[in-house]
Amino acid sequence: MNAKICTAGCGENAVMITRVADRQWHALDDDLVVGRGHAQHRPDGRLFVSIDAWHEAAFDRLAEAMLTELPAPLYTVVDEADAELTAGWRRAGFAVRRREWEYVVPTDPRVTGLEAVLPPSGVTIVPAGQADEGLLRAVDRAVRAEVEATVGWRSMPAEVIAGLEGDTVVDPSKYAVAAAPDRYLGLIRVVRVKRPRIGLVAVRADEQRRGIARALLAHTLGTLHRAGAAEAWTEVHESNRAASALFEGIGARPTGSNLELVR
Repeated sequence: MNAKICTAGCGENAVMITRVADRQWHALDDDLVVGRGHAQHRPDGRLFVSIDAWHEAAFDRLAEAMLTELPAPLYTVVDEADAELTAGWRRAGFAVRRREWEYVVPTDPRVTGLEAVLPPSGVTIVPAGQADEGLLRAVDRAVRAEVEATVGWRSMPAEVIAGLEGDTVVDPSKYAVAAAPDRYLGLIRVVRVKRPRIGLVAVRADEQRRGIARALLAHTLGTLHRAGAAEAWTEVHESNRAASALFEGIGARPTGSNLELVR
């Protein structure tokens, strides 16, 4: 693709927007790339956009071109501390949809206070990669339905999103679970990229307040600590006070916040 849009006048120092591939755009200033835009569907079908630009004019021209060609609604995620980027998306007509607090979580049980924590009677922790896939998907569906019926799945971390058929278990090997003899009671998901990320901790509604979530965290953080990871990180929706209290109670430190914006 090589569709070009001349913006900010067509004379000297005009910013040219070029669509270089499907859902990819470049901003050119005298043939120099001064910005890039990208759009991508997430597994739940929502279309997320991103722009990396050298200066405000390039950002605005890219946003204008992308919004003209892409269907609404559109979403993006920004670090709330990045005031310049947030302002750019607001100029383009985006508004805040959700805020998530980011936490750094220690793994050392002497710091978390989880050293002596065990699952309640009749419950065992099944390590990541060893869970029965059918039972895992069953507890995932149950938890999702309970959350949706109360605070809504939108209150879950942005990365824990349902696929087009409502399934949030993309890679079963990432999950450890709390198991009773006949079913799973709770689950925890950890993804390792540059550092371990706790993407989800959830327990069936009728099994809450028994210490299952703490037992899942004790197992997972202990495993990470023994593997040499001093810290993990996680994100919590600002309305989820129970999750914030759970992590802050084991010494997690808030380090910032992310905004999901929508237009």
